Amino acid sequence: MAIYIAKTGRSFLAADRVWIATALLHKENPKRTGFSLNEICEKARQEGFLEETTNTFYLHANQHCVANRTPNPGNHRMLFEPSRGERRLYRPGDLCKPGRVGKITPNPDDIPPKYRYLLDWYNDWSKRSAPQPPLDRLLQLKGSGKDLWKDEHADEYVDRLRKGWE
Repeated sequence: MAIYIAKTGRSFLAADRVWIATALLHKENPKRTGFSLNEICEKARQEGFLEETTNTFYLHANQHCVANRTPNPGNHRMLFEPSRGERRLYRPGDLCKPGRVGKITPNPDDIPPKYRYLLDWYNDWSKRSAPQPPLDRLLQLKGSGKDLWKDEHADEYVDRLRKGWE
């Protein structure tokens, strides 16, 4: 739902406003890993784009934009819930519920020009802080014994080790 925001002089979507408020919090608090819904709403209030007469903004921050929550009905992937009650910006590679196929960031033409720099900031931030895939301990062993039998065939190596077992 797009609403007119007097302070910005234009209308834009609640999902885009949620993303901007959360991006501003990340930028201002680089060591924080997440923000409460109240903090996100307060940042939106400070920016002048929290509608006081509806709960549209809150619903988007709580449900419609959160990648790891079941789509209902919004399917954006703009936020991620790292722990109960916290939100942060979604990063490619984060877990996502089936059906969450919506946008990750606002379209630059759909947001006020003063916030467009956040899209470039987000690209850098999401690359720097992208989640690392969990390490599989067995796969970490790959190649670790290659020097043990580099001068002999693997079957000969095993036969040599088994000599005298009987």
